[in-house]
Amino acid sequence: MSINRVLLSGNLTRDPELRATAGGTPVLSIGLAVNDRRRNAQTGEWEDYPNFVDCSMFGTRAEAVSKHMQKGDKIAIEGKLRFTQWEKEGQHRTKLEVIVEDIEFMAQRRDQ
Repeated sequence: MSINRVLLSGNLTRDPELRATAGGTPVLSIGLAVNDRRRNAQTGEWEDYPNFVDCSMFGTRAEAVSKHMQKGDKIAIEGKLRFTQWEKEGQHRTKLEVIVEDIEFMAQRRDQ
């Protein structure tokens, strides 16, 4: 048995992109910046180091939540990792992303 669970919270790096599969299933693509806090060895100060994570959500719920998100919003997600491989223009490509199963809105970006 193996466990494939991911829990993340962070800020959207771009506006959500909604599209549909060839079969018509809605697919929501988002980018999430998740900070890793570390002490700078030279200054002794704590600093944030962002990790950028690609995420996808499928189905009617993906379509519904896409209307309530924009770049900069803070969200929390729960899901699983998926590794994908494909060929594009003769090049072998790979991608590790989070397939979102649950999402929570934590704070909206405030424009100033």
